[in-house]
Amino acid sequence: MASPPPGLDGTCKLLSEPVPSTELFDRVAAEYATLADEYGPRNVLVLKRHPAGLESLTEALAGIDATSGSPRSPRVESLPEHASKVLEAYDPTLDRLEYEERIELISLVIDGASRDVPEYLERAANHESFARDVGQLLLEATRQQLRLEDVADRDPHDSLAFLYAMNDRFHAELESRGYVERADVIPRTVELLESDTDGLRTRVTDSIDAVLAVEFEEYRRLDRRYLAALTRDADLVCLGERHASVERTRVEPGCIEDLVGDELEVEIVDSRLEQPDDDRVTTPPHHAITRLLATGAPPEPAETGGRQSVGTGDRVETTERGRARRLRSRTARDQVGAVASEIQALRDRHDWRFDAFAVAVPRIERVPETRRQLREAGIPTATIGTPSLAEDPVVHELYAFVTLQCERERDPDRIDAELVDAVTDRAARGRDGTATTEPRDVSIERLHARVADVTPELLASCTDSSVARSLERWIRLTDLKGRIAREEAWVDAREQYASVRRVLEIARFVEETDLVGPDWQGLRRMLRRTIQYDAPYVHAVEAQPPTGGVTVCAVDDCKYDSWETVFLLDLLDENYPGEQFLTQLFPTAWLRGMDSYPAVTDPSVNDVRETFATVDADDDDDTIADPFTTYHAQRSRRRLALGTRAARTHLYCCSYERGSGGLRRTYDESRYLQLIDATAGLDLPDVETDTAAAIHGETNALEALLAQPHGELERILREASTGGEADLGATEELFEEIAVVLEDGDIDPELAEAVRSQFEFAAGEVVRDD
Repeated sequence: MASPPPGLDGTCKLLSEPVPSTELFDRVAAEYATLADEYGPRNVLVLKRHPAGLESLTEALAGIDATSGSPRSPRVESLPEHASKVLEAYDPTLDRLEYEERIELISLVIDGASRDVPEYLERAANHESFARDVGQLLLEATRQQLRLEDVADRDPHDSLAFLYAMNDRFHAELESRGYVERADVIPRTVELLESDTDGLRTRVTDSIDAVLAVEFEEYRRLDRRYLAALTRDADLVCLGERHASVERTRVEPGCIEDLVGDELEVEIVDSRLEQPDDDRVTTPPHHAITRLLATGAPPEPAETGGRQSVGTGDRVETTERGRARRLRSRTARDQVGAVASEIQALRDRHDWRFDAFAVAVPRIERVPETRRQLREAGIPTATIGTPSLAEDPVVHELYAFVTLQCERERDPDRIDAELVDAVTDRAARGRDGTATTEPRDVSIERLHARVADVTPELLASCTDSSVARSLERWIRLTDLKGRIAREEAWVDAREQYASVRRVLEIARFVEETDLVGPDWQGLRRMLRRTIQYDAPYVHAVEAQPPTGGVTVCAVDDCKYDSWETVFLLDLLDENYPGEQFLTQLFPTAWLRGMDSYPAVTDPSVNDVRETFATVDADDDDDTIADPFTTYHAQRSRRRLALGTRAARTHLYCCSYERGSGGLRRTYDESRYLQLIDATAGLDLPDVETDTAAAIHGETNALEALLAQPHGELERILREASTGGEADLGATEELFEEIAVVLEDGDIDPELAEAVRSQFEFAAGEVVRDD
């Protein structure tokens, strides 16, 4: 019988409540300094649970001098990164499965399934999010080491049993091919460390005298086993925050201190570090809002009334407390436009750079659209991610190139002739209004739209026995990277460069694997399947690249960094808390009965109370009518709380109107935003968004200019309809100023024509004679 896994042995300090990110960094730095002074900086390993925000943490630790006066050189790694290095040290020949490879391999496993696909999954496969939802479920099952045999005694739902069986077959196939999936890295490494296979644990821990585990509230069951195996002969110090776990509580209910065992000495410490009398202590004005959302505690007496005195030497400053701004708009697009205006206003007022701002959306799928709308409003954005391959024009060009090479292998003379006649054919199709849907014709159209001179000779010169080298020749001979740099904004250019690398990686994988043929047909098949099942922003998102700009991210990522100003978008009840939790793959009614699903689906009333302080402990069981909904609604409230604490100076809570049938519209604000507004001692003033407010930014100025003709006409009509008197003199003066600018100003001719057109439309000249 195998010995039980070791328990955690050391000390654990839990802050009593979530604190501002800067204060959290100070606390981590203080704990690190103590360990570094005792063991030396290079003998202390700092393990962060989540990879996001790793650079900020490293900078905070590196900025503290050691007792000897020499600068720190901290060893800071995320737990997944450290586990990956340990696994590579054990077996350098293991290949980690890339995303595209995973899609291809798991599709082959499903195609070869011996058992019938459940009818429900066959119907669900038609939904757009099906592939992503199934992928997330299987990844989570892998992270928790859940196999079909592990859940068989729970009588799993037929669809779940099928998916677990597919996952087992998939991992058996991986093992036979020498691959390891990223989600399987921590589970596999845990087993190797606990058994000390080939002396692995001894070799890995030889240079580690102490481990500082930060974000400890998010360490899951396997994470804690990994930490225990790593620190058998090292000093362990864990640092976390109570009421701050979002990821762990998705799969594991309860407070972290109740799950760690008796050997780990848990101490609840005050959230604030003691500061020298002459140091300024700056607490964000919205900290009381963060505490209310995270813990349910109302503002403290000192905060009620909104101000606190803070000493700064001989000077006393007054800082507002319990305050955020509320931004209401008519539509989702108007919401982003108002945010853009407010960013410009704050930049003018405080001389801040764009990277001092963050815009947080409820789900990562909202990032691309929000980022695009901000950029259309004249706000540069910094968020870098990997968008859907299906949305990238560069990928369409390369896929068209691959398709034509496939066709040339079958009938080169026909393809060469069609390339020569493509310009004439395209003009003819444009005249008669018809368009072709044949893959060959579509590919020719796409290449001609992207490259000025596509000839048979060009395709022939890009033909090689290696499909990867052929792609590289096309990229070089058509100056693809140069075209990207010249024609695209830097954010789009960087993402398109990433897409080029991904396509080349797929081509190289095709030449190395036996999953598909190492030829054009194999590359086209794998590239087509990857494009088909790729999901927007399913890959890593880099929130703060060196070039700067406004960060656009999911609210969950706000937990790991901070900005001067944070805008929380879409604060509607359908998002916070929302109506559908965990997954869109199964109905909520089914999830409540799926105790074998890899998440919390059947929490007890006691689980809800022990996990969330925001649930009143005095409430009886009948008050919590639906523990499942209550549990995950409280997780959503906590996500929002951690989003609010990311702002150092200004916090904006943004919402927009929703249609409710006919002409009626309602704000439908989140219940948590309504809670803030109704709590005594918290201030939530509205941001002025009317047309009389100051206009900031070139795009907003242009929109305001184009709206002037209609706006003045509507003002005059309103006055006339109510029997009032309209001041036509003011209107004439305004129009004369616009006319002077159009005639004498140095403006774009197309803009001048657009303004003139607005006057014509306002005057009723809908159809123009010229």
